[in-house]
Amino acid sequence: MLFDWFTVSAQVVNFLILVWLMKRFLYQRILHAIDAREKRIATELADADGKRAEAEKERDEFQHKNEEFDQQRAVLLSKARDEAQAERQRLFDEARQAADARRAKRQEALKREQQSLNDEIARRTRQEVFAIARKTLMDLGGTSLEERISEAFTRRLRELDGEAKEDLVKALKTSSGPALVRSAFDLPAEQQNAIQQTLNETFSSEIHVRFETAPDVISGIELTANGRKVAWSIAHYLASLEKSVGELLEVNDKPEEKAEPKPKSGTEPFASEEAK
Repeated sequence: MLFDWFTVSAQVVNFLILVWLMKRFLYQRILHAIDAREKRIATELADADGKRAEAEKERDEFQHKNEEFDQQRAVLLSKARDEAQAERQRLFDEARQAADARRAKRQEALKREQQSLNDEIARRTRQEVFAIARKTLMDLGGTSLEERISEAFTRRLRELDGEAKEDLVKALKTSSGPALVRSAFDLPAEQQNAIQQTLNETFSSEIHVRFETAPDVISGIELTANGRKVAWSIAHYLASLEKSVGELLEVNDKPEEKAEPKPKSGTEPFASEEAK
């Protein structure tokens, strides 16, 4: 096979011209276009990375804010629960205190009513006892209650002995004034003389006595001298009766409680020697 070197040379020259032309007019533009596209893609990728980083940052901030919100909400809820519990406890304490105060007032009112009732019963009992005693004595022997009380008091003076009598003797001797005889009623001259005579005989000396009426001495007579006292009265009977009535009222107020038997009060006349 024969080669046409001219044709080959012409083709080579044409190829080189084509390469130069492509490089001069086409390849550079393609390279520039590729570079521009790569730059654009790189810029877009950078922008996308920036936006993604910004989105991630915003997401992290949102999550952080959401966590802070959850914490604040939990704190507020806990505080609200604590305040509600404290307020409920305060209201409960106030209600309980108010109930206790009302209960205390009611109990105090009941005590006052009961005391008033006991006082009224005791007052009426004294009146009835005195009236019955006076009427009974007058009907039986024509003797007044006051005379019987005077007789009981003088008998009490005669029965003094031992330490009680010695103490009263010392009190009478060391007293700067006359002995005081107090009674709930006016003593007639005859009864005063009887008491004076009994004192003189009992202590073997002239005893100076001053008589005085004192309503607070409940149906009785008392002798006081320098802090010592000898007395006879029926106050003991009235106190025992008042105590029994009070116990009966307590039993009626509390029917569910079984009342225990109480020892019976004595029936001996009341007499005492005590230092004021």
